[in-house]
Amino acid sequence: MKVPQLKIGHMMPKVPIMQGGMGVGISLSGLASAVANAGGIGIISGTGISIDELRLHIRKARESMQGEGYIGVNVLFAMNDFAQKMKAAIEEKVDFIISGAGISRDMYAWRKAASIPVISIVSSAKLARLSERLGAAAVVVEGHEAGGHLGTDRPLFDILPEVVEAVGIPVLAAGGIMNGKDLARAIEMGAAGVQMGTRFVASEECDAPLSFKEKYVQAKEEDTMLVKTTVGLQGRAIKNAFSELIADQERKVKIRKCQDCLKNCSYRFCTLDSLVTSMNGDCENGLVFAGARVHEIKEILPVKTIMNSIMDEFREVWEQSPGALTC
Repeated sequence: MKVPQLKIGHMMPKVPIMQGGMGVGISLSGLASAVANAGGIGIISGTGISIDELRLHIRKARESMQGEGYIGVNVLFAMNDFAQKMKAAIEEKVDFIISGAGISRDMYAWRKAASIPVISIVSSAKLARLSERLGAAAVVVEGHEAGGHLGTDRPLFDILPEVVEAVGIPVLAAGGIMNGKDLARAIEMGAAGVQMGTRFVASEECDAPLSFKEKYVQAKEEDTMLVKTTVGLQGRAIKNAFSELIADQERKVKIRKCQDCLKNCSYRFCTLDSLVTSMNGDCENGLVFAGARVHEIKEILPVKTIMNSIMDEFREVWEQSPGALTC
């Protein structure tokens, strides 16, 4: 049976898989270009890097492309440099821009001027409808199982049918997507494709340090927890010394140097600094965001191997009778 074709604006990837944008420094040119080269859609996270670094990674990703592929940029809406980063990405002629943790009306105005697709990450049918009205080419609906900052406490497959029914644009399912069966279930429920973040962290091409990837491989089912970050949202992370430290919401952690990076910040600790700490290799004293099913990852593999495995399983289960996957 033919694999359903994902189409977002001019983008028609070989496989209906988009890689999640993960900051700080987790998904840069290395991971994004590897996913694009494997037939999916790659995303460079602009969160926590400078504008010059963002431009460099966009260009580097392009140089690494082995043919036709698609690369976009994701920046957290809550960041003060959101507008500058998105405009820089557009100037670099990325294939699309995407953002979550809020709806940016400006982003849609920029889209019209640049004629590139804009994708919103949403957690409800209401936000999906608003995004479509503003001009979104597609939406990513993210459930509670996702890693990083969360916009809902509801499971993905509870929200997905509501969003699919609410909009006429492509819907990608995200949060707890790990394998080909998950992809098939999402498509059977009306999604045009999926976005995957956690599974691609444990890849050879991921830009994170080995110590970060090993945290994923070593994680057990009980090893993730929710922490309230200074962004004001709950975030899902792997338990470590730092997560235990900030679990007490009355406790303040000394900030070495405030970067004034967020539009609104509780200043209880520095979310950016804690992510940079992990990216620099100290995965006990910094945040290590990960999805709820991180414990299912057993080894670090090449992106191409991960993608092939997902698609092989997808094709196998897709042959089942309708309704078998949603039971």
